[in-house]
Amino acid sequence: MKAILQRVLSASVTVEKEVVSSIGKGVLVFAAVGPGDTEKEAESLAAKVLKLKLWDDDAGGRWKRSVMDIGGEVLCVSQFTLLASTKKGNKPDFHGAMGGEEAKRLYQHFFEKVQQGYVADKVKNGVFQAMMEVALVNNGPVTLELSAGQKPTPAPTPTPTPKPAPTE
Repeated sequence: MKAILQRVLSASVTVEKEVVSSIGKGVLVFAAVGPGDTEKEAESLAAKVLKLKLWDDDAGGRWKRSVMDIGGEVLCVSQFTLLASTKKGNKPDFHGAMGGEEAKRLYQHFFEKVQQGYVADKVKNGVFQAMMEVALVNNGPVTLELSAGQKPTPAPTPTPTPKPAPTE
């Protein structure tokens, strides 16, 4: 699972010219579910969203307070395009994103875990698979990429070439 987290002063989601969700100061989370992602990864990402230290404390200490610490709000938006591959050609390939009902179920699980980990009415949602207009005022700007699960495969360790035996 992958997410882009933005510290915002405000954010909103509009669908078919109607504002369906809006928040004040807090975080906007674009989240994507990939094949092989699990509920455990959704839960891990939800906890990270709530606990990540993005604000300064009152004494000026940098990166000391989370969205919960400041009493902020959270707006979650499903965005499968985060998992697009653009390695070949000019057309994005979305095979890296999970499709259909399983993606919806897992994204909803993520959203519910964010709500359960905080104050439910401070956590808002976009509309899964809808064409959304997302407006935001980024604060900083602060934008971070978060991932859970699907660790990249490490590059193979080169095998040392054996040295030839000395000749006499």
